[in-house]
Amino acid sequence: MISSNESSELKQLFSPKEMMTQAEKFAVSKTTKTTSMTISLAIMAGMFIGLAFLFYITVTTGSHSTGWGLSRFAGGLAFSMGLILIVLMGGELFTSSVLSSIAWANRQISFKRMVLIWGKVYVGNFIGAILLLMLVVAAGLYQMDSGQWGLNALNIAQHKLHHSPVEAFALGVLCNLLVCLAIWLTFSTQSAVGKAFMVMLPVAMFVSSGFEHCVANMFMVPLGILIQTIAPQSFWIQVGAEASQYSDLTFVNFITANLIPVTLGNIVGGAVLVGLSNWSIYVRPELQSAQSLSIKTTELTPSLKELAMKTNLTAIDIMNKDFYAVQADMPTELAIDALTDRKLQGAPVVNVQGKLVGFFSVHDAMVDLWCQDYLPSKGQKVVDLMSRDVVAVNEDESLVNLVEFLCIDKEQLYPTTGMGIATQFASLSLEERAKSMKINKPQTLPVLQDGALVGVVSRLEVMTELRTIYGEKMNIVNDTQVLETA
Repeated sequence: MISSNESSELKQLFSPKEMMTQAEKFAVSKTTKTTSMTISLAIMAGMFIGLAFLFYITVTTGSHSTGWGLSRFAGGLAFSMGLILIVLMGGELFTSSVLSSIAWANRQISFKRMVLIWGKVYVGNFIGAILLLMLVVAAGLYQMDSGQWGLNALNIAQHKLHHSPVEAFALGVLCNLLVCLAIWLTFSTQSAVGKAFMVMLPVAMFVSSGFEHCVANMFMVPLGILIQTIAPQSFWIQVGAEASQYSDLTFVNFITANLIPVTLGNIVGGAVLVGLSNWSIYVRPELQSAQSLSIKTTELTPSLKELAMKTNLTAIDIMNKDFYAVQADMPTELAIDALTDRKLQGAPVVNVQGKLVGFFSVHDAMVDLWCQDYLPSKGQKVVDLMSRDVVAVNEDESLVNLVEFLCIDKEQLYPTTGMGIATQFASLSLEERAKSMKINKPQTLPVLQDGALVGVVSRLEVMTELRTIYGEKMNIVNDTQVLETA
């Protein structure tokens, strides 16, 4: 029988599909922080990873009698402290930030924006690693255990420079495959203890197997370089070695032989093998199933007032080309944030191919909340709420027809059958009936060109063009100025 505590814990576990939703939120969270916050959190993460490597060096120093495998496994478990700190304290680590590739795949950010975010985190991690490195060298930690601690650090750093470029790249791929899988496992639970436990074994495996992590190397290899450079002669006598044995520990070798290929490998391992692979499994099929067959592209009824409006303007001339479109697979809460941040009532919905598949509005979300007693469904997405009965117009639709469609309901204005027989009689004039009508028309019309979404037209764009009918724009004079003139 399951206890109440166990039952509560089970309720905190997410299914693989729900984990994908958590991953999408995680990816978007990487794109919403300010530059200063991103870099500050990245500096913190760089220091955390450096601290983890200090723990690894300490655990593996003087452990020859323990056995190679057990010693490295113990060091790997110690190193997992770094990722645990980052997960629980919200640091920005480059190797996990590459999961923002999911937001790019969902077209929530551009490729340029994604790379820019990666760059900020990368620089911040490097700064954090170097700051900790200066503290470690100033503290003289390399002299612990009669210099054996420093010798261990030197051997680790030197080993990292002896991979071929292909080996370094492959080790980088394997490393971040495991790091991002560790992060992915944390999406399965809301428990802090659970998240910490999920991280430990994947990290222990990558560390004990000698896989390469670019941020860890930002601390580890420069540490070896500094020890080789500044260690006094007494240190070398204690450890029974010569500084010349480590002459290949230089920053040029570090960058070319290790940092560049490892970084590229880390990107492939995390962004592609974990982020985009899971997106292809869970999200892409859902987007492809959102077909646009239900979209109703309507040709508006020609207006009888075309002669009165002497204009050749069409929808493509007046539409808003800098429009915002919601992704069909976007979580509902993120779509609402996107609309409210932009002061929009709604936006067209597109699938992964950028094809119009529906329209999502704050009205849709509000109705759903009311129906669900204000308890939204977990994992809900735009595709679940969007309206598929969308009225879209072709790019060559005339301005006059757009005006009439948006503000006039001809069935109310001319209550007649198809044969012209009146269905009701009214004493109001045509003008009075037009002004008193209560119409229910879309606030925004998607504009299609050869079936592709190219813009939107709202009452604002239409009225902007109609404004010229009133003559030139006048400057508004406030009441205070009028009184002063009088």
